[in-house]
Amino acid sequence: MKKEDHLKIIFGLKVKQIRTQQDLSLFKLSKLTGLSKSYLNEIEKGKKYPKEDKIELLATALKTTSAMLISKKLDQNLSPIGQILESNILKEIPLELFGIEERDLIDIIAEAPIKVTAFLSTLIEIGNHYNLTRENFFLAALRSYQEANRNYFEEIEKKVELFNLRYRTKNDVTPSLFFLESILEEEYGYSIKKLDFSSHGEELENLRSIYLEKNKTLLINECAQDIHLEFIYAKEIGYHFLESPERLYTFPWAKHNSFDPLLHNFYHSYFAGALLIPKMAVLQKLEEFFMEPKWNPILFNSLMTQFTQSPETFYQRISNLLSVHFKVNDLFFIRMSYVLNTQEYHITKELHLSQNTSPHANETLEHYCRRWLSITLFNRFKELDNQPYLTDCQISQYPLGDKYLIFTTVTKDHSSENMLRSVSIGLLIGEKSKKLIHFLEDPNITQRQVGVTCESCSVENCGERVSPPLKLQKEQREKTKEASIEKLKLSFG
Repeated sequence: MKKEDHLKIIFGLKVKQIRTQQDLSLFKLSKLTGLSKSYLNEIEKGKKYPKEDKIELLATALKTTSAMLISKKLDQNLSPIGQILESNILKEIPLELFGIEERDLIDIIAEAPIKVTAFLSTLIEIGNHYNLTRENFFLAALRSYQEANRNYFEEIEKKVELFNLRYRTKNDVTPSLFFLESILEEEYGYSIKKLDFSSHGEELENLRSIYLEKNKTLLINECAQDIHLEFIYAKEIGYHFLESPERLYTFPWAKHNSFDPLLHNFYHSYFAGALLIPKMAVLQKLEEFFMEPKWNPILFNSLMTQFTQSPETFYQRISNLLSVHFKVNDLFFIRMSYVLNTQEYHITKELHLSQNTSPHANETLEHYCRRWLSITLFNRFKELDNQPYLTDCQISQYPLGDKYLIFTTVTKDHSSENMLRSVSIGLLIGEKSKKLIHFLEDPNITQRQVGVTCESCSVENCGERVSPPLKLQKEQREKTKEASIEKLKLSFG
């Protein structure tokens, strides 16, 4: 939005505020100024900015001064809107992804500025209270965009098919690491160099790659394994093949200043996953696996490693395809981390294709349910020696009664020696999933009643509980108080 548009909006907000404070209708103000109602309405909505002589007419009618009307200063009620306009945050919010025009949002603000200001102030206060950063906000916006599109992007799937056609590779075969590296070097002129990142700063040791755009050099941390390299190379190819105008330059990404690079980073990652795990091949294998009469974790791991050694890449790819191709509309993806020999469990990534699904991450220092399959497998995995994965499934019943079939794989976290990582997909158990997954009736699958956090869990006599149900206890106290108030009122009625 241009600076002159900001001035129009601020001017219009001031005129409307003063007019309403003086209990003047648009009709009355029109009579006082000689300006038409429609023109005044356009001014108040920030679509017109009057000339000096008309500003004088308005100032006289509103019993104020021209200087006050044209000043960019706003009073306390409207100042948050001024801050938003000046900060240019509306440019950073990806409104167009959700079908919203910036002008539409401004119209809403102009219609009820006091209420909208109060609402925005509340959001800002909540954000500050929970330490919501711009980065958190952009990630939440991206996640909402994925969820709105069922986490499936047909245009990128077609781009992968076009890539395979152009380079005469098969749509059902995972490309080799050598092939991906050759494309980068020969097609895109990359120079790929491996070095020890930690020798250039301890804070760089967890990075796997850095791209230097000026001379097309891709720096690879020498500790990066093949499972990292295949994804890095495929993602770099995605940047070029999708002809993206924006990108991030490190893997994992270290910094982004606006939403667009983050969005395009997601597109490149999606391209990489679709290239490494061909759609038709994995759909066929999944269909065969779901036909099995019994749950078999060894078979699941074998299916996964046919395509990739990275459980996260595999689970993410499944989340792309399940809702569209198997019509499983209620599912979630969760990535968790665990610091060994502690009680520190963190959700580091989540996606929900139904807003009703649990669990969700929380930033209130509550304790995630210890009956979750991820946490169970963390404790089992740390007792194992030299095993790359531990996979299992569980039927979890959440507090609202919904049952989910949860698949989880735990591995070592390659970014830290004292951490484990899990990835999970949960599928709502209903008619569609029962027809699709034959081993759902397997009696050997563990079934558990689970909560979200101990503080909000109503399960009684839970041996895994690490905190009392403080939130529930507080809610119960409030209900008891309300009941006592009503009883007291009736006694005096």
